[in-house]
Order: sequence, then C-alpha cells, then structure tokens
Amino acid sequence: MYIKIWLDDIREAPIDYERTHSVNETKQLVLKNQDAKIIYFDLDHDLGEYASDGGDAIKLVDWLIETYHDKNKHFVFHFHSMNPVGVDNMKHAVERYWEVI
Repeated sequence: MYIKIWLDDIREAPIDYERTHSVNETKQLVLKNQDAKIIYFDLDHDLGEYASDGGDAIKLVDWLIETYHDKNKHFVFHFHSMNPVGVDNMKHAVERYWEVI
C-alpha cells in the first residue's frame, strides 16, 4: 500500500494524488496512513494563505524528519515549487534520510 500526497495552495493535484493545502492538513493525512509502505510527497514551498495552518512546506519537512527519521519509513520526495531557494532548503533537509526525485 502506498499513498501520494500533493501539497499546494493553488495548483490542482494529478489524478492519483491526495491533495492537501496546508502543513497541518498534510500531517493529518500522514498520521491517518501510518500503514502505508511508501508515501510519495510532491511539495510546493510557499503555501500562501494556507501558511497560517502550519507554515510553509519546509515546516512539514522539519516535522517529518523530527518524527520519522529513525522509524525506517520509506518516503519519496519531489518538489514542484517555483521558489528555488525553498526547494533547495527542503531538498537538502530530506536527502539525508530519504529519496528525492
């Protein structure tokens, strides 16, 4: 079992992704899918008005690292943000623990 999560405040998700708008909404989806063998994340960085619900996507990355870095979870990341600095920050944070594609 796997799940694909698309975090973005504006763009529509591809057909096979669960769309979330905020960091806190995404956290709830991750917690709800604890049994997933793989979770694919496709993340925007800047979440506009949804940043008030948990921050920009780097806050999700920080939470995932803090919560799961030693739990042998298989996460795969892709970043679709137009913010190159934000993408670099998220990429460098997760690539130590999980795959970035």
